[in-house]
Amino acid sequence: MRYEIRVEGHMSETLAKVFPELEHVGMSGQTILYGPVVDDAHLYGLLARLQALGLRVLELRQLPE
Repeated sequence: MRYEIRVEGHMSETLAKVFPELEHVGMSGQTILYGPVVDDAHLYGLLARLQALGLRVLELRQLPE
């Protein structure tokens, strides 16, 4: 499965390295993280990392394969 996670604000390159399994791009005051998510546990782990870093998730969606 591939997912897209939009977070508020622009992530620095250093902060983006916390998510090595995902690509990222900044646009319009947001950062979009996207890439493969192997299972629900991986997804919940990503969300926990985002929360621990104080990042606000604006949107989460599964992408077509």
